[in-house]
Amino acid sequence: MINALRGMKDLLFEDAQKYRYITETAAKIASNYGFDYMETPILEETPLFKRSVGESSDIVGKEMYRFSDKGGNDVCMRPEGTAGVVRAFIQAKLDRQQGQKYRFFYFGPMFRYERPQKGRLREFHQFGVESFGEEAIEEDFTLIRMLADIFDTLHIDYTISVNSLGCSACMPKYRESLVQHLHTLSDGLCEDCNRRIASNPIRVLDCKNEKCKEILEDAPRITDSLCEKCSEDFKRLVTLLEKSALKYRIDTDLVRGLDYYSGTAFEFVSENIGAQSAIAGGGRYDRLVEFLDGRPTAGVGFAIGIERIMELVTIPRKGREGIYMGAMIPEAVEELLRLAHEKRRSTRVTVEYKAKSLKAHLKGADRVGARYAVVIGEEEAQEGAVLIRDLEERRDIKIPAEEFATRESFFDD
Repeated sequence: MINALRGMKDLLFEDAQKYRYITETAAKIASNYGFDYMETPILEETPLFKRSVGESSDIVGKEMYRFSDKGGNDVCMRPEGTAGVVRAFIQAKLDRQQGQKYRFFYFGPMFRYERPQKGRLREFHQFGVESFGEEAIEEDFTLIRMLADIFDTLHIDYTISVNSLGCSACMPKYRESLVQHLHTLSDGLCEDCNRRIASNPIRVLDCKNEKCKEILEDAPRITDSLCEKCSEDFKRLVTLLEKSALKYRIDTDLVRGLDYYSGTAFEFVSENIGAQSAIAGGGRYDRLVEFLDGRPTAGVGFAIGIERIMELVTIPRKGREGIYMGAMIPEAVEELLRLAHEKRRSTRVTVEYKAKSLKAHLKGADRVGARYAVVIGEEEAQEGAVLIRDLEERRDIKIPAEEFATRESFFDD
């Protein structure tokens, strides 16, 4: 038997329904915030992620599904969503539309070759949003507010961590002081941290090694070195969060794992999923469009790890819905197919192709959760009628077959 690859998981039954419920809920809320749906290809050129995510990141260095295609192109399966959206934004020349603002949402599979564990698969799914052209810190707050609305609607508890990563004006000075400090600690830091001191020192603060965390407690923090604009923006963000009554904390160790972030960084954390407690995160990336050869454009976005939250989501209980149709004589099957086709224009219809007894059809209707069972027996076939049973109210009615497709209600209450 051929099984799914390690770290890949089928979505069936309840998992599939949860995935659909989560994405539809998030999409509706994003649309209410003025965001438009978009899709990007799963397969992209590898340099896109080297330049955006950063060659120093674990994603590029260790985790990408990367290969040469038949044309000799260096390609990879997308490990995250933002870079592809920015590439599409530039390719569509939207970066050249001065003064315009564009807001998009998307969802779908991402791929990272890492050790599979609970809430972390090699093929996983994200819901994300990206906003372009809006420099105001109020947009950062709005995205945090949107995320909170999504999780509130899904009935997921969370706390919010926020930080500022500074900008090109204040980061270089901070980077220099951080590197000096890290060199004094290098003997006690792990191998990854020592590698990052030269390539991307701020990522050292994101190390999950408990020994490193302890050593780094006294390391300088970017919030102590922010320029005037970054400082004012961060204070404004905190003020907006306080006035909104959202639960948040300032986490000066929050740096995000991707190289393109600058300015605001935020993360939503749940205490109900074990060690992998981050369920969503994002921030500002005002330099990313320029890094990918576009014109300088402000950007901010977030992504939700769908597998991370699936176990926290309960789908609202639905009553019976739709119609089950069955024949009690073989000659009635073709008529059922015709009527089902017409009724499917307005509702869900399940058809049983084998002729069975009324009792067997009612059991079949129960199995699919149908509200109505519609059957044609010998008597109904002779009369040109259908028998309808309301499976909630336990009542029957017989109506002409030609009325079946057009009637919105079968029973006059």
